[in-house]
Amino acid sequence: MKPWIKRSLFGLAGAAIVAGSLGGCAAHRWGGGDPAEFRAKMVERIGGKLDLDTVQKQKLATLADKLGAQRAAMRDAGGAGGMRTQFQSLFAGNKLDQSAASKMVDEKTAAVRTGSPDIILAAADFFDNLNPAQQAKVREFMQRGGRRWRS
Repeated sequence: MKPWIKRSLFGLAGAAIVAGSLGGCAAHRWGGGDPAEFRAKMVERIGGKLDLDTVQKQKLATLADKLGAQRAAMRDAGGAGGMRTQFQSLFAGNKLDQSAASKMVDEKTAAVRTGSPDIILAAADFFDNLNPAQQAKVREFMQRGGRRWRS
């Protein structure tokens, strides 16, 4: 496998973990408050754990912003009512609304397809600008399945 593909895949995996961490902790820890404030706190926390410099923190903030935009696009794809309401409507009748389910999947897939290039670029920009020790910490975090950073 070519090195740039490996780096892109590692970056994308890291981005996915960061996105999951951001999303999973948002409602639990800060009660679903201001997403921008939450992202700023997460950037500071991750920046501290990885000992990031100012430029690296900015790249991480850009990645977090792109991931937040992607989450919003996924949530908003398919119209009003939210994902839960859309999903529940599939089961409203006596039979599963297969055409609506296919349409919902297509809309979510299109949202991912549209936002993925920006996320990949931001993830690569962040990961590629880490020093080897910082990259090793990210890999270790990913190997633990994205569970909490140890002090």
